[in-house]
Amino acid sequence: MEIRLAQKNDLAILDVLFANARRFMAEHGNAQQWWGGYPTQEMLENDIRLNQLYVCEEAGKIHAAFVLALGDDPTYQVIKGAWKNDAPYGTLHRIASSGERRGMVDVIVQWAFTQTGNLRGDTHELNIPMQKAFERNGFERCGIIWVDDGTPRIAYQKVK
Repeated sequence: MEIRLAQKNDLAILDVLFANARRFMAEHGNAQQWWGGYPTQEMLENDIRLNQLYVCEEAGKIHAAFVLALGDDPTYQVIKGAWKNDAPYGTLHRIASSGERRGMVDVIVQWAFTQTGNLRGDTHELNIPMQKAFERNGFERCGIIWVDDGTPRIAYQKVK
């Protein structure tokens, strides 16, 4: 499995991946987290411009996509609870899979952790599959943060 930066010519398949992720979440009791076509095409294009959107590709087929943003995340400034440390960190956002290969979150977390030994992430309280994936991969719950629209998310962190 190769993990590489996404490119503009990946946008069509990325739309399919994120539509699949929205459908998966809705089918598993979490229709609220990515409602309204999130992430938008503009967000994905911006992630590509910032060199923080990655794809997992094998034999020319993209199986998953995610954001690894290095540096401070503004939504993580306020937490009800406490982060494990204040060291520089990377944040995982917008993880989506085609559903054709199992374990893609595990592949993503393992790779991202090699890029920065201090990872943060968050998910909706109804996103049980992502909560389990974070915990299976060594993340610990740190508290609650609030995203831009004011809704709460469970905050996680994994450190070396």
